[in-house]
Amino acid sequence: MRRFPRLLGDVGGTNVRFALETAPQRIGPVTALKVADFPSLEAAVQHYLGGLPPGSARPRHAAIGLANPVTGDRVKLTNHAWAFSISQMQRSLGLDLLLAINDFTALALGLPHLGAHDLTLLRQGVAVTGAPLALVGPGTGLGVSGLVPARSGPAVALAGEGGHIELMPQTEDEWTAWRAAQQAFGRVSAERLLSGMGLSLTHAALHAETGTPLARQLEPAEVTEGAIHRHDPLCERALAVFCGLLGSVAADIALVLGARGGVYLGGGIVPRFVPALRNSAFNARFTAKGRLSAYLESLPVYVINAQYPALPGLAQALEEAITHGAGGDAGGAGRANPRNQPNPA
Repeated sequence: MRRFPRLLGDVGGTNVRFALETAPQRIGPVTALKVADFPSLEAAVQHYLGGLPPGSARPRHAAIGLANPVTGDRVKLTNHAWAFSISQMQRSLGLDLLLAINDFTALALGLPHLGAHDLTLLRQGVAVTGAPLALVGPGTGLGVSGLVPARSGPAVALAGEGGHIELMPQTEDEWTAWRAAQQAFGRVSAERLLSGMGLSLTHAALHAETGTPLARQLEPAEVTEGAIHRHDPLCERALAVFCGLLGSVAADIALVLGARGGVYLGGGIVPRFVPALRNSAFNARFTAKGRLSAYLESLPVYVINAQYPALPGLAQALEEAITHGAGGDAGGAGRANPRNQPNPA
């Protein structure tokens, strides 16, 4: 059986990134495509494969990370209209194996593969070797996962939907943003404010209090640019809301997982303004947990600045699936097999 090359794909709410793994953990150039440019994931895959050099060996195995729960054969993206059957897409693409896994589960699996140059230390602490790691990442949505050591075998990457936990504001500006989100959506999950759309919504909510009509809602990058480079007061307040809430939520996830190995901040937003985050209320809010403040004080927090940190985790998950079959699949994975049934988590 030809084991390489293997296709790796990381699907976010905005972009999908493809690469070929040509040998164990040897990942080639990455091609990024806009999700909105394709009617389906399969169409995006076919476009990528069609652009490979003539005569290239076609992958027989593939792993796809999705910003989405993966609980069975049918997958529907939370923040986009793409929906597909894993088994049908495997057959259509002529694959021997197609593994679908939550993107933050893949990122958690990739944490041990990150080097010092892939990380920026946000707050000092002492990481305990072999302890769980927590992962939180604002982007198009809010990804949450963790890497938990196993008694035997590799560590287990969690597949959950922690980005949809409840959110508890503390400051007046946070409550203003929360009330605006509640009016728009009803229930206010952490993702509603700790995401790109959350930055835009928070700025719009703060602007509404001035009584002056907002010509249009700012894009997330415009809010951060306005805060950091133009020192626009409303943009600065919106970014302060984001940073404070992120500190509180990251600490909550760390407490749930007992993440004495450290907390990692991923996603596409935070790496853009690490100095501002360091100078914000993030650290104070991270440790403001009453009787557990001392526990959190010892935890280091890192920002992941690697460009494609989930791809090594996808490669690991695919290797385990190929080598060990269903029993080796990462948690939360859907894998097409001859009976078209998802593998157990």
